[in-house]
Amino acid sequence: MCSLKMAALRVAALLLWLSPGCAAAAVPLVIWHGMGDSCCNPQSMGYIKKIVQAKIPGIYVLSLKIGNNVIQDMENSFFMNVNDQVREVCSQLARDPHLKGGYNAMGFSQGGQFLRAVAQRCPSPPMFNLISVGGQHQGVYGFPRCPGESSHICDWIRKTLDLGAYTPTVQEHLVQAEYWHDPLKEEDYRKNSIFLADINQERGINETYKKNLMALRKFVMVKFLNDTMVDPPVSEWFGFYKSGQAKETVPLKETALYTEDRLGLQEMDKAGKLVFLGVKGDHLQFSEEWFYTTLLPFLQ
Repeated sequence: MCSLKMAALRVAALLLWLSPGCAAAAVPLVIWHGMGDSCCNPQSMGYIKKIVQAKIPGIYVLSLKIGNNVIQDMENSFFMNVNDQVREVCSQLARDPHLKGGYNAMGFSQGGQFLRAVAQRCPSPPMFNLISVGGQHQGVYGFPRCPGESSHICDWIRKTLDLGAYTPTVQEHLVQAEYWHDPLKEEDYRKNSIFLADINQERGINETYKKNLMALRKFVMVKFLNDTMVDPPVSEWFGFYKSGQAKETVPLKETALYTEDRLGLQEMDKAGKLVFLGVKGDHLQFSEEWFYTTLLPFLQ
């Protein structure tokens, strides 16, 4: 009789564990907006947060805000040193009790490479999947269109990049200069880029960066097939211009970053951890249906 009661108790406990109310909690999501945007814009990041929460009930979504308010957040996307931003985000993530068990990350435009820096520099709490939506992982060499409310800011950025992207003052105070990659001045880029050249291992191999990035389960890169904002668009898949000119591009697998496996991307590729997605449309233009069917599975 006693053994039957114990068996019944075990079955009851199992049924309780399997019941919907005791289902495993959804993996939290951290999102980082792009240039000229903010954490809580109802037309962009606020919308993304809303549709994710609608499809994954109970999910915790943190939309990163750099600054004390949305205005500062938008301004910092232009003018706050990216390394300082990454440090601030790492601190936010470490303090957030919802993330202690790990999280997925989704970065939009420049937020894609910024979250990659978080993965490489700050492994705790752990990032599981990284989704880069139009992120420029080999940088940009051109500024054809600039988002945001203020066109005079965009005009000033263009002039500043043309005059001295790799000067210390510009590097310290202009976000876009920190991932400006001039294929005609590769040596200047390698020596003076304070952000992108570092996370892309251009000045030597940081084994910790490599180890931390390779810990990702999936690294998803979305390229917009009709992109008129990112120059060159192949940067969204880790390709770039062939060194010494600005016309012919090479894919990731033909870059030294891959052939020398400086970041572990070759090994990740062979393990099936790299996912390259193409979507028709201009920069950050995609349908809700595409988001649900293509990106949502990496969050569940």
